[in-house]
Order: sequence, then C-alpha cells, then structure tokens
Amino acid sequence: MTDFPTKGRLLGLDHGLKRIGVAVCDDMRITARELTIITRQSKKADFEALAKIAQEQGVVGIVIGLPLDLDKTEGDYTRADTVRLWASRLAEVVPLPITFWDEQFSSVDAQDIAKQKRRKPTDPIDDLSARVILQRYLDEHIG
Repeated sequence: MTDFPTKGRLLGLDHGLKRIGVAVCDDMRITARELTIITRQSKKADFEALAKIAQEQGVVGIVIGLPLDLDKTEGDYTRADTVRLWASRLAEVVPLPITFWDEQFSSVDAQDIAKQKRRKPTDPIDDLSARVILQRYLDEHIG
C-alpha cells in the first residue's frame, strides 16, 4: 500500500468496464463526496480526463476500489488483476501515489445513497460507489 502525504485531498475511483466513478475528499480527509462519472472511451481519453480532474481538484493521491472475493482475497486471475494493471497504466499519466481499497458492497451502499438523493433507479451510481470506497478508506485511516 502506498503512503500518501499527510495532508491534502484524495481522489476516489470506482473502476468499471463502462464507467469510472470519481469522488474527492476535503483537505482534512474527513468527508468524501461524489464528483463525476466518466463514460469510458479509450485509456488515453480516460486517463487525460482523470489527470485534468486530479489537477483541478489539487489531489495528492488516488484511492482505487479493488474487487475482492468475500474472503477478502483476490483469488486466481480476477477483475482485481485488471484493476491493478489499469492503475499501473494510470500512474504513468497521473504521477500520484495510488493505493487500493476493498470495494465489496460499495454498490449496495451507493444504491442506498442514490435513493436518499432521489436519483432514478436507472441513473448510474458509479460516482456514489467511488464516494463509498473513498469514505471507507478515510474512516479506516482517520477515525
């Protein structure tokens, strides 16, 4: 796991095959909030969009949701391998420290948040999943 600078905003990412959910936290790393959803186009376009967001938000590190099995392992070749490979390529374009955080059940929690925000059931919730992942990371490391 990568160590982040002790201060500064973090970006939370929910990597998906169709979309990338993006969230950010405050400078004190207390609260995460959803930011946007990037509809996947190409690695180049996706990475450029993330680089722009990282710069605009002044982030000092990135937390990426890692899909794990229920026993908290990655198992054999899994989607976690795909996420790790994608993150290594992202790091070539966005030179910030990256760490991974268990994304289990983040979509379930994101659906609950979406209901509270009165989003339509058909609206994507990738940004809310990114928020959940980042908030869990913050709660574990700050609280």
